[in-house]
Amino acid sequence: MPLVTRNIEPRHLCRQTLPSVRSELECMTNITLANVIRQLGSLSKFAEDIFGELFTQANTFAFRVSSLVERVDRLQVKVTQLDPKEEEVSLQGINTRKAFKSSTTQDQKLFDRDSLPVPVLETYGICNTPPPLNILSPYRDDGKEALKFYTDPSYFFDLWKEKMLQDTKDIMKEKRKHRKEKKDNPNRGNVNPRKIKTRKEEWEKLKMGQEFVELKDRQGPAGYPSNVVYQNGSIGSDESMEMNYYPPPPQSDSISPPSPSYPEDSLPPPPLDFRLPAPQSG
Repeated sequence: MPLVTRNIEPRHLCRQTLPSVRSELECMTNITLANVIRQLGSLSKFAEDIFGELFTQANTFAFRVSSLVERVDRLQVKVTQLDPKEEEVSLQGINTRKAFKSSTTQDQKLFDRDSLPVPVLETYGICNTPPPLNILSPYRDDGKEALKFYTDPSYFFDLWKEKMLQDTKDIMKEKRKHRKEKKDNPNRGNVNPRKIKTRKEEWEKLKMGQEFVELKDRQGPAGYPSNVVYQNGSIGSDESMEMNYYPPPPQSDSISPPSPSYPEDSLPPPPLDFRLPAPQSG
């Protein structure tokens, strides 16, 4: 809803009840002429008020510009007087020196009753006063003021305050929720960390032979085939494969390299002590 700051009166020049006169045309002409003069007076008054506000704002702006020019002049004189050959400033002194901070004043009470423009104050002054409904407040059981049901100037402020308090509660609730989740699951962000491969482990694999390294990589962790080891480290089974297809994992205490297998035709010779005596010919 727009707020009209300045309203020129009268708005209607000829809309008026005529008195009982002999010449109605002459009476209407006089009334219209008087209303035009009144409109011109109201317009001149508001024009003077507008130019007065512009003069005040321009005066404030000129004062700020003049103070800024004085500061720039003082700074210029100070800079021209500095001689870098004579004054040596160390790097530590520059770092420990406090940074420049301007002394700015914050504007407060922008919407106070004293800050209202003159036309708005005049409009507020000619408004009708609210009915005396406060005399009914002692008879209410809920303790609320009866006048606030008719007019409540603090309605929008209370609405804004309630919205801000609700937003603050939601933010605190969300922070408590994240804090609780982090406490319940401290390793939520690092569920399955990737194992870092080092050169020492590579050499540990290679010291037993390249064929054992390939066999271990093909079986996967804990002796299981690699196609049933998931990304999170869990071991599953495929429905299309039989359960007895995969052998049980070897125990950690009995991990040893597999014994080499030889064909029956190429078995190594037995030791000397276990050789059978040669048959004696008769």
